[in-house]
Amino acid sequence: MTKILLVEDDQNLLTTIKEWLEFEHHIVEAVDNGLSGLELLGSYKYDLIILDWELPKLSGLELCRAFREKGGQAPVLFLTGRGTIPDKEAGFDAGADDYLTKPFHMKELSARVKALLRRPAAFVDQVLKAGNLVLDRSTYQVTRSGEEVYLARMEFALLEFFMRHPNKVFSPEAILERVWSAESDRSPETLRTCLKKLRNKIDTQGQPSMIKNLHGVGYKFEAPDSCPRPGN
Repeated sequence: MTKILLVEDDQNLLTTIKEWLEFEHHIVEAVDNGLSGLELLGSYKYDLIILDWELPKLSGLELCRAFREKGGQAPVLFLTGRGTIPDKEAGFDAGADDYLTKPFHMKELSARVKALLRRPAAFVDQVLKAGNLVLDRSTYQVTRSGEEVYLARMEFALLEFFMRHPNKVFSPEAILERVWSAESDRSPETLRTCLKKLRNKIDTQGQPSMIKNLHGVGYKFEAPDSCPRPGN
């Protein structure tokens, strides 16, 4: 799943956008001011950033500029009521990739999000294959040897993360940071419980698990004939 940072001070709009994007199977971190957004950008990695222009404590323009100055590469989408050419030029000069003028339809937001995530810097493959597993993000479906495997939301997110990073070792803390939102109830025990359920669903009886536990180090995903495109 892609991880999105949403910074919007209108609580109703923030809730609406967050719920809409989560319905489309994104992980969404949502805050209502620029300083909180800047703190999260300094601690976590996101696939896409959605910013309101006029934010308390630190404007969206200042936040975007600070993110780019620190080398941030994730695409940035501005949401704002400012629709003049000079305003748009200011946004693009600050490092924005796209601009959506309020009010807007959620389907248009979805279209902009999909377009930004298709760009090379944030490209997200829709279909991943590893051994007898196939994960199709466009249909939110996982199959094992052609038979569908039903996964809960976080099980799907965890499997997608592993399949995008085969043969790489991640500490529990790194996995929790990339897969779970900061506002969620996350802990090493949360990860262990999710891993146990996921292994029971994707592993083949009598064969080693594809998710290896390296004691004292972390976890690694191994599968025969793994050929996914590495993610961000």
